Amino acid sequence: MSNVEDTWKSIDGGVAASKGFYAIGVQAGIAVVDKYDVALVFSQVQAQAAGVYTRNLVKAHPLYLTQRHLQNGLAQAIVINSGNANACVGEAGDQAALAMAKVVAMFMAVSEEDVLVASTGVIGVEMPIDRVLSGIRAASAELLGDMAKDIRGQKESSDDGAHRAALAIMTTDTKVKEHAYELPCSQGGVITLGGMAKGSGMIHPNMGTMLGFLTTDASVHSSELQRILREAVDESFNMVTIDGDTSTNDMVLLLANGASEITLNGEDLFNFEKMVKMMCVQLAQDIARDGEGASKFMEVMVSGAKTKEDAQKIARSICGSSLVKTALFGEDANWGRIFTAAGYAGAEFNPEKVDILLGDLIVAQAGRGLAFSEEKAKEILGFKDVHISLNLHIGEEHATAWGCDLTHEYVTINGSYRS
Repeated sequence: MSNVEDTWKSIDGGVAASKGFYAIGVQAGIAVVDKYDVALVFSQVQAQAAGVYTRNLVKAHPLYLTQRHLQNGLAQAIVINSGNANACVGEAGDQAALAMAKVVAMFMAVSEEDVLVASTGVIGVEMPIDRVLSGIRAASAELLGDMAKDIRGQKESSDDGAHRAALAIMTTDTKVKEHAYELPCSQGGVITLGGMAKGSGMIHPNMGTMLGFLTTDASVHSSELQRILREAVDESFNMVTIDGDTSTNDMVLLLANGASEITLNGEDLFNFEKMVKMMCVQLAQDIARDGEGASKFMEVMVSGAKTKEDAQKIARSICGSSLVKTALFGEDANWGRIFTAAGYAGAEFNPEKVDILLGDLIVAQAGRGLAFSEEKAKEILGFKDVHISLNLHIGEEHATAWGCDLTHEYVTINGSYRS
């Protein structure tokens, strides 16, 4: 196999970078004036599709609709709104989600069952459906206009439209999260993968209040897409924790419309899988870096584990520890908090064999503290990106998780989220 990290390159275009995909974001005034808050992603042809959802027992109304519509593994459009979660409002929520799908289907001339719906925002408040549907009509009209101008297969406004779509799905996010890659194939030609995500708070393993949308012009069957997406999510979005809360609306969708006319197999399929995983990791890291009120990005690497599951449990436990996160904020090299979080993760290891490092500074070896430079430790913890690593010395498996520190600003943001 080739060195897969060298096989693709980053390009512009975000979620609309792939052939045959279009995206747009509009301002509908759902919760905030002058904010993009309705996004539409559309494929010119019906696409193979896969989805992964929150494991919270309390689920939002659009999530149930999307699960039903994806039972056949096919989709052609995704409509997303921010500013309202459309969760826990009873029959009105089901009707709102259905209305969103129906309006997209009518304007874009596709089957209602081929429209997927996602929402994010405040839970327990009825959707201002008139404003949302007005926004969907405006988005559809603009998208149809873009498609009409695309007479040569050159999407004139793809970058701007995709960027506006990425803006429209944001809530407390402070940064847009979008990427696109291009992969040359051994059989000739290239395939493209585009993606966007949102997430800043209420983020915890098994996803949090996060949404992710990926598109590709490769030809891949929905059953294979589902496997690829599940594996990618397990090693990316499911390895991010901001604040220990898992939301009602979490969703990651992947659509493949085959517009490249390249069917993947062998090394090309292998590289595609790695590319999807890298896209998800990049978006997951973007979410961790943009944690609500965060001043530092934390990466925890666990090696030498007996099983991958054990390594994942420990890495996530450390990232999720409030005491670790506050120590990171205070730049306090309290490695005992790291060790303690590993100990209650529910993973198997021998505490007397564990080494702990902050950056390249070893602070504990074989389960015992070492004399180390507090000045050096404080310098390491003062960086924007802080790397923590543990070697369990009992196996060959490893895992990485991402998170951020816990600051006063996090309390401020979430103490007045509805106001």
